[in-house]
Amino acid sequence: MRRYRALPCVAATGQEHYRCSIVREDIHTAGIPVLCASCEARHRGICGALNSEQLVALARSTKRHKAEAGKELVGDSRSVERFSNVLLGVVKLTKTLSDGRQQIVGLQFAPDFLGRPFQSESTLSAEAATDVELCSFPRQALERLIREQPDLEHRLLEQKLRELDQARDWMVALGRKTASEKIASFLLMIARNIDPAAGPERRGAAFDLPLSRAEIADFLGLTVETVSRQITRLRGENVIRIENNRHVIVEDIGRLAARAGD
Repeated sequence: MRRYRALPCVAATGQEHYRCSIVREDIHTAGIPVLCASCEARHRGICGALNSEQLVALARSTKRHKAEAGKELVGDSRSVERFSNVLLGVVKLTKTLSDGRQQIVGLQFAPDFLGRPFQSESTLSAEAATDVELCSFPRQALERLIREQPDLEHRLLEQKLRELDQARDWMVALGRKTASEKIASFLLMIARNIDPAAGPERRGAAFDLPLSRAEIADFLGLTVETVSRQITRLRGENVIRIENNRHVIVEDIGRLAARAGD
């Protein structure tokens, strides 16, 4: 049996404001704030560890917002006041050396958690590689919930261990794979993560490249010419299709994985 009722939601800018929406309530949405009812992070991200009361408490200080490609989200060596869940788009993580040189060290996709709890100052910069949508909440509010809810701490640990595994895989790619395999691995990473609603059984994917050719070259330790040449090669062998210079279509992820050496 389904009921309809008003649920609180936050659309805050500067101070808390509340609005009510009528949503269909069932066993999956009972007591869940409107802001969270259809959010992918509630199902596959860290918020899945929270009960309805904890979600309501967090939603009181939550801000859902968008950022255009190129906008800095977190500054390197800056004070951290808020954490975020990535809801849509791709976030680029960059490490800056003391002399100003930079290195792209990772990409984050929905519903990844952006931030590092119990650390008051950032060690990386985060930039919107594409237009992104984020759900942000105060650092202190989340850290308080982590202390109260062991399942939330477990979810965060799982994500960080997954990121560690991915970093190790990427070290292998950078150190041992050929240029062709590096490009295929990069495209495969995006194809597997760009759509958070798609299951692991999906056969194909389509996406806009979140990085420029120069940024891809920097990320993979290749030259721009090599990146362009290897992408052209994959296209010529019908492993991928490219439209408008940036839109990539992968009809068979399994075939791309084979080219990546997976």
